[in-house]
Amino acid sequence: MMQGTSARQLAAIEKVLSDVNAKAPEHGRLELVETVPFGASLSIDRYKMSNGLGLLLCEDKSAPVVSVHTWFRVGSRHEQEGKTGLAHLFEHLMFNEIEGRGAGFFDRKLEEAGAESNASTWLDWTQYNIAIPKEQLGLVLELEAERMSKLVLREPQVTSEKEVVANERRYRVDDDVEGAVSELLWATAFTKHAYKWPTIGWMKDIEGFTTEDCEAFYRAFYAPNNATLIISGDFKLADVLSRVSKHYGVIAPSELPLEDAQPEPPQTSERRLEVRKPTTTEKVVVGYHAPALGDFDHPAVSLLSEVLFGGRASRMHQRLVRELELASEVRAFVGPFHDPGLFELYLAAREGHTAEELLAALDEELKKVVEAPVTPEEMARASARFELGLLGGLETADGKASTIGFYEAVLGRPAAAFERLEATRRLTQSDLLRAARRYLDPRQRSVILVRPDLSKPAAGEEAEAAE
Repeated sequence: MMQGTSARQLAAIEKVLSDVNAKAPEHGRLELVETVPFGASLSIDRYKMSNGLGLLLCEDKSAPVVSVHTWFRVGSRHEQEGKTGLAHLFEHLMFNEIEGRGAGFFDRKLEEAGAESNASTWLDWTQYNIAIPKEQLGLVLELEAERMSKLVLREPQVTSEKEVVANERRYRVDDDVEGAVSELLWATAFTKHAYKWPTIGWMKDIEGFTTEDCEAFYRAFYAPNNATLIISGDFKLADVLSRVSKHYGVIAPSELPLEDAQPEPPQTSERRLEVRKPTTTEKVVVGYHAPALGDFDHPAVSLLSEVLFGGRASRMHQRLVRELELASEVRAFVGPFHDPGLFELYLAAREGHTAEELLAALDEELKKVVEAPVTPEEMARASARFELGLLGGLETADGKASTIGFYEAVLGRPAAAFERLEATRRLTQSDLLRAARRYLDPRQRSVILVRPDLSKPAAGEEAEAAE
């Protein structure tokens, strides 16, 4: 018997599956693979369709809404040099014309149905999400299946979206200090792995994409056997399985490309660059090589980041912002990625202070957590912040679907959020001390020192001058 499923429940599911499979199209037969608990009161049922589509169902009757997420296992790390940014460009293209539907039909129908929709692309995945009143679930499944298999890719659409993405890059990276410096940090820290290029892609690659590039990408990655459909909220099992089989079961699987990932070689000495940007004060951005999301050490590094940078009570805020008054802002981010990423630190100096002062103060505080354990009080505060952030994201049907989809896409375990919560609760001061000593090694970091470029107006000053 499957975990969390009674004999009566299993018999009822098998009866539904038998009825659905009796009417299934060529590729639409469904099989229940497993049921896993999702928190204290919910569960996730995993189904597999004969064309390879993954289906994860989390029934929650707390509100009359349903969230539908489609997660494709393709992100910027699946691209090749010279074609960077293609995954992100395709996210934009997926909102264009569908065969047999006029331009704008997809968005118009969703708006009429009272839906909220969005999408995002990152290093390891691309996802599309739609939240709707439960009565509109059938419409959403029909539309999502159509754009998985019937997207129109013609020169005008591709050219138009290339310009949209190019403008997005100018705004978020080329003309944005933080975006440009973060991009430079990752390109410096990684020399082999595909994480070295940005998700949005290099400008020359964006400008060079052809319609043929997009068609090949669509055929290769936008296939049912490279996707997982997550449905969370108030639905009826028989209705969902019947509709999913009907709409997605007509789509044949594709032959997925073999992923040829280049492992990043160990970094044995600090890499340091200095750049000038239109900013009023100096800044420091540091990247330490960090474990992958599925690695044993990832929870420890994440909790250590909370101790050091999490909120106004954190060590870095107390020391660099309040006591020394060197920094106006300090924050950090531990990459939650399939492969090892970065523990990224960002510090902005107050006027009159230098990047070197910031870096020296940062190193002094980092040395303390390498030499001695953090306090039990710091552990408790950091754990509470982590738990609040995780559980707070599960309050809505869309939050549940997003969490399930993310952990399925990156780790292949849809309920891994709760595994991570338990792993964090088990952490000790010794675990954080070990993680600090292993990962906060100056020889394994990259540092970008940002100086004001006095020849250009700082961000915001140009607009003020125009007024």
